[in-house]
Amino acid sequence: MDLFERSWTELLAAVAELPDDDFERPSGCAGWLVRDLACHLVIDAQDVLITLVTPADTEPTADAVTYWNVADEPPTGDDPLDALIPRLAAAYGEPRWLKFHLDDVGSAACRAAALADRGARVSTQDKVLTVADFLSAYVLEWTLHHLDLVAHLPTVGDPPPEALAAARALLEGIAGAPFPASFSDADALLVGTGRRAASGAEKDALGDLAAKVPLILG
Repeated sequence: MDLFERSWTELLAAVAELPDDDFERPSGCAGWLVRDLACHLVIDAQDVLITLVTPADTEPTADAVTYWNVADEPPTGDDPLDALIPRLAAAYGEPRWLKFHLDDVGSAACRAAALADRGARVSTQDKVLTVADFLSAYVLEWTLHHLDLVAHLPTVGDPPPEALAAARALLEGIAGAPFPASFSDADALLVGTGRRAASGAEKDALGDLAAKVPLILG
């Protein structure tokens, strides 16, 4: 199974299986509850659908690594879309409606990705890239958000190991250097994106890379 499909399918399944009470628990995204994260995934799925039907006839200007913008500071919640997410999530009321919408749009995004020509070029965020690179970039998105989902839900399964490894490799491409071999794939992603602070030993192991992390991706 393609990594985009597997990482997305497992994330959708993890959300679908959550009991209602878990939607009110915190997620690994600072300031967001699990319901807010699930609502963000709806918008991610919409982005996949929109991008896959936005063809480009020029040469690629980005790949799976340069697709990502690296910010200087973490989000404050003041961005209009970031501020909208919690209000949208609350508007669903019962978690079952949010689950239904995510499954509906998310399944459509998965089908669209499976049907897409990997060599075709698409446009998004003023960039042109191949479908293959766009979907590879989203493996990092799905994997990070799967880690966000399980951050305070220890009974929920982790992302697929292959997705963790691919996401780590992509993050290393963004960083321009590998993370220490002593870091698990999950730890490299969590520390590398600022989802948790590095321990003293981890900072020592990072060496020069410590000055580059966290990478605030957008």
